[in-house]
Amino acid sequence: MTDNALLLDQITWHWDNQARTRLEGLTDDEYLWEPAPGAWNVRPRGTSTAPIQGGSGAMTIDFAVPTPDPPPVTTIAWRLGHVIVGVLAMRNAAHFGRSATDYNAFEYAATAGEALAQLDAEYATRIAGVEALGEDGLARPCGPAEGEFADSSMARLVLHIHRELIHHLAEVALLRDLYLRRTA
Repeated sequence: MTDNALLLDQITWHWDNQARTRLEGLTDDEYLWEPAPGAWNVRPRGTSTAPIQGGSGAMTIDFAVPTPDPPPVTTIAWRLGHVIVGVLAMRNAAHFGRSATDYNAFEYAATAGEALAQLDAEYATRIAGVEALGEDGLARPCGPAEGEFADSSMARLVLHIHRELIHHLAEVALLRDLYLRRTA
């Protein structure tokens, strides 16, 4: 098995058997549920009190720079927004032909169904892009779009993105578990 095939096998197995299956049936109430006071969320434009509200559409995502210490608890909507934009879409734009976007330019989803459709589309672009890299593409440097990874191989960046997907989608799964067992 080639390195490219191994990398793809790692993330597609996780996606197919753990991450994406845990998102099935996500409701709008779960998507926007705030598990703690002051949670960061995706909100209708003009309703946030966060220092920064990113987004170009009817919904914005809460942010602050620098991030407060301790950082606010984040919702499923916020976590999915981060995965869709910061983990996938911006990297897809830098390496796999997607149109440019960032946290301020993106149109965040108002519903769970819209967010899952965005997630699926960005994931599909990512998988096709990684597959198209082949062995030679995995060895090339990432380039200046990747900051700290600029001089690293694309293989290192692919592994980093896999860690990010596994980490953040596990957080979403935990939030779903907490939502199911909430008492208030």
